Amino acid sequence: MTQPTLLILAAGMGSRYGGLKQVDPMGPHGETVLDYSVFDAKRSGFGKVVFVIRRDFEEEFKTKVGSRFDKHIQVEYAYQSLDDLPAGFKVPAGRVKPWGTTHAVLAAEKAIHEPFGMINADDFYGRDAFAKLAENLRQPRANDGIGHYSMVGFQLRNTLSENGSVARGVCTSKNGKLASVTEMTKIVKTATGARNEEDPAHPIELTGNELVSMNFFGFTPELFPQLHVEFAAFLRDHGHEEKSECYIPKVTDTLISSGKAEVEVLETSGSWFGVTYPEDKPIVVASIKKLVDAGEYPAPLWACASS
Repeated sequence: MTQPTLLILAAGMGSRYGGLKQVDPMGPHGETVLDYSVFDAKRSGFGKVVFVIRRDFEEEFKTKVGSRFDKHIQVEYAYQSLDDLPAGFKVPAGRVKPWGTTHAVLAAEKAIHEPFGMINADDFYGRDAFAKLAENLRQPRANDGIGHYSMVGFQLRNTLSENGSVARGVCTSKNGKLASVTEMTKIVKTATGARNEEDPAHPIELTGNELVSMNFFGFTPELFPQLHVEFAAFLRDHGHEEKSECYIPKVTDTLISSGKAEVEVLETSGSWFGVTYPEDKPIVVASIKKLVDAGEYPAPLWACASS
């Protein structure tokens, strides 16, 4: 059976963090968060990694990041470019912000021909999440004309930052299938749970128990033609704007509501953490050290990995 591929979205420079955080050391021997993701993917059965990056930091990324993995797993690259748009569309004057995760995934279309997982480059998802997604991607899919996908879900309270707001896809599920995803882009931690302050006049109170998407999805190549349609629709409505982005969770919600896809929810008991703000780094470093000390990961990380 074909091994699944891991698609890693790494085109963002981390504007709030203030640098290329994908190369920032977090582990006890200088490991990055990406080291742990690729390590977990490899030991879960993924056979290839595809990085989506930008051309302007290609050399730095390949030298400091990609070269860490090419002895352990097949590595390929895809490139997200602001002006890579469907015929009839152009970049509006003044826009410098990328078009979002849907656009990033489309950039990797030519590099992926097998079931694949999709993650953010700067998030730590944990061994359990990778193992569950890899097992799911190895299962046969029904040939019934719709996309059969999956999503690893985390509890909202386990994904918040103490240092500012975060964006999350808040999910509902029914009978183990994803029912809807609501993109909330300004969730802050509160004493009782969380609050989405996207619209200051109408804040939304949250318990913290909500299931959220952390951009850890399982897809098949059937997704790509669907994304082409949805991205073009997004551009027709928002292509003139300077900052609007087309998010994978939102597109997934559209595909579900229109009957074009179903998404199995894979709930994980593992840890998620990430560096959204510089102040988050000490928390991530301490969390990784705790997992290493507990024997979840070897130290140094790649010491026992076969090439």
